[in-house]
Amino acid sequence: MKLYSFFRSGTSHRLRIALNLKGLRADYFPVDLRVDEQAQAPFKQVNPQGLVPALTLDDGRTLIQSPAIIEWLEERHPEPPLLPADPEDRAQVRALAAIVGCDVHPINNRRILQTLRRQFGADEAAINAWCATWIADGFDAIEALLARDTRRGDFCFGHAPTLADVYLVPQIESARRFGVDLNRWPLISAVDRACAALPAFAQAAPLAQPDAG
Repeated sequence: MKLYSFFRSGTSHRLRIALNLKGLRADYFPVDLRVDEQAQAPFKQVNPQGLVPALTLDDGRTLIQSPAIIEWLEERHPEPPLLPADPEDRAQVRALAAIVGCDVHPINNRRILQTLRRQFGADEAAINAWCATWIADGFDAIEALLARDTRRGDFCFGHAPTLADVYLVPQIESARRFGVDLNRWPLISAVDRACAALPAFAQAAPLAQPDAG
């Protein structure tokens, strides 16, 4: 498999974690968002949407959109599972992931921030404040949901990483990059520490990627 990724991309980060948790290896093809490589013709041949990540399978087919790729991973490689067996528990894990994937990350991604800079004249202080607003909104909700779960172990759900952790950890990395103080969310911080101790997460970290720098 070929993984098209950018080291600092949150969506690429979550897919790298999922691949590692599944014990799968993909050849790494960096796409440099800093120079808009994703918008150039060679990568547009891989993904017409011009976004990372993309995963080209051994048969030549290419999967795009991190939620779809991670679902494919779960269906094709069900062990170890990223979702619990119970339908209500699965809904809980999916909801935690969706807070990040649907409500926080999309309005803080590079395209949005570039638009704020170029069309609305936002400086870096305004960009950081924008990002912090939506990260805090999502993290407040996640922290409350984690506190409510009396069965929770070291991770977002239970005693092993799930889809929720796969989504949360890259958003924590983004929060640090935008100067958000994580001390106000002790449960989220504890999950981050538990995940950081696992090789699957450590090896997926942005600074561990070949294009970091």
